[in-house]
Amino acid sequence: MKNRTADFDSMTTEKTAEADELAELFREDNIEKFLARGEELARDKEEIERIIKESVNLEGLSPEEAAALLQIEEREMLELMLQTARQVKETIYGKRLVLFAPLYFDNICDNKCLYCAFRQGNDEVERRRLSQEEIKKEVEALIEKGHKRLLVLTGERENEDLTYLLEGIRTAYETGTEAGEIRRINVEVAPLTVEEFSQLDELGIGTYTCFQETYHRPTYDRLHPSGPKSDYDWRLSVMDRAIEGGIDDYGIGALFGLYDYRFEVISLLLHANYLQERYGVGPHTISVPRLNMAAGAPLDNPPAPVSDFQFKKLVAVLRLAVPYTGIILSTREEESLRDQLFRHGVSQISAGSRTSPGGYEEARQRDSKEEQFSLHDTRPIAEIIYELAEKNYLPSFCTACYRKGRTGEDFMDLARPGKIQQYCKPNAMMTFKEYLEDFAGDELQERGESCLEHHLDEMKENNSDLAGRIKERLNKIGRGERDIYL
Repeated sequence: MKNRTADFDSMTTEKTAEADELAELFREDNIEKFLARGEELARDKEEIERIIKESVNLEGLSPEEAAALLQIEEREMLELMLQTARQVKETIYGKRLVLFAPLYFDNICDNKCLYCAFRQGNDEVERRRLSQEEIKKEVEALIEKGHKRLLVLTGERENEDLTYLLEGIRTAYETGTEAGEIRRINVEVAPLTVEEFSQLDELGIGTYTCFQETYHRPTYDRLHPSGPKSDYDWRLSVMDRAIEGGIDDYGIGALFGLYDYRFEVISLLLHANYLQERYGVGPHTISVPRLNMAAGAPLDNPPAPVSDFQFKKLVAVLRLAVPYTGIILSTREEESLRDQLFRHGVSQISAGSRTSPGGYEEARQRDSKEEQFSLHDTRPIAEIIYELAEKNYLPSFCTACYRKGRTGEDFMDLARPGKIQQYCKPNAMMTFKEYLEDFAGDELQERGESCLEHHLDEMKENNSDLAGRIKERLNKIGRGERDIYL
């Protein structure tokens, strides 16, 4: 994490050209051009219906088409788009939702982001950095709740090396209990150098994620007045360095509420297209958090509020525009809205989350003095799983693609035409079966087994041989075998 600016300034001519291309791509007038064209298209209702109808072909949307759908204000048209997003999502991934938990190693940060409780100088937050023993205890607590996938997060320090982060990830991977182990760790930390990304890649992480927060440069500059994060271009070019460093699964995102949501959606689409065209691999995930209250943050209200109507619309547009990517929804949202979006585009969710270091220890779970932001869906993971199973959605703890090498281009080759579902559904079923055997109470186990039977019956109709093989594997899990996957 050292010498970021020096590394950026010393890039080769080719890398400088990439940085210049990115800066040009996200010029304010360039984004506004797409939005203006979309506004023109949106005046033709038949054109809007055509765009939505053809999106089921899984070919995505052009920036102009996405901009047109972002103009929709009629509830009837939004409902049509939501139903289409649901169809696209289920064609790619099936009726499954991947579950994970965020794990904060620390809340110490040198940035002064105006919307974040971790900002430097905020006396309302108690600072804490977990020891390796504390990281182990946190991981044990998450394992005992049934988690298999973690997202590691930290604050950002100006002159800190990677030693602490790498050691913490090793500790998390090495931790196990009688209930199991963590099988894949994804990472969301500040932008790194190419060399640092290489070190991170050597640990066998899953997806590296970094949000631009806002692609609108004037707003970015105003909200990030100091600290390493104040460098817009260094953050914007992070995935280029990640890819050069060996990372082949990465996620992008924006913090909605900082600037016009339409501007951010088009920027996310342009960023995804840029990565796909330059490297042959688009983002594995796109995250869509909305700005929440944060203790001691000067920005106590969103500068560009996003209504629930607009939020549902932008999720649907992203699903249609980038059909292959996983869309991540956090516990920032109310449970009723989360339940709706589970069905209409979202494919990955955090569950039972805490946003403070040490937050999973029983004695600290109600302590909000170390949290990054407030949460709205505070349901325990078992409750979320029950409600998913009740609707015949498969809760998935699958990590198979990471461990079988179905990442990067290999993943995209399967996800784009919808072939990844041949792995997603069976692996979701097997990891769900594990959860039911190891963590579920009687009521949840009964509900979950009914959900599994429902999906087995569906599978029999399309592929009886596969259904037979999966049923056999489910029976093996019931007899005590673990970690079976395709």
